Amino acid sequence: MKTQNEHWRKKSYQKVTLETKLLVVDQILTGHISNNQASKKYDVPRTTISYWLRKYSTLVQQNNGMSKNDEIKKLKEKIEELEFQKDFQQDIIADMELITGV
Repeated sequence: MKTQNEHWRKKSYQKVTLETKLLVVDQILTGHISNNQASKKYDVPRTTISYWLRKYSTLVQQNNGMSKNDEIKKLKEKIEELEFQKDFQQDIIADMELITGV
């Protein structure tokens, strides 16, 4: 019979190798497996897997040499460029409508 304290015992997990961590992260990022499926398959808590994913994305971002602020700045510049293209195309369409009368 379980005592009251045994009910609240924390489950212990085995130490996971770096290769296994990378395998799990790769399978999740490629869509082969979900966080929940990976948690059950590898007997690792979902919170731990989420932590691995965050750390991996930070590592990838550092390797790309671009901070979040730099990435945001680059995306804002791209938005401005696309808005300019859109406006230019709309001007051409308006001119063509005037010329053709359509």
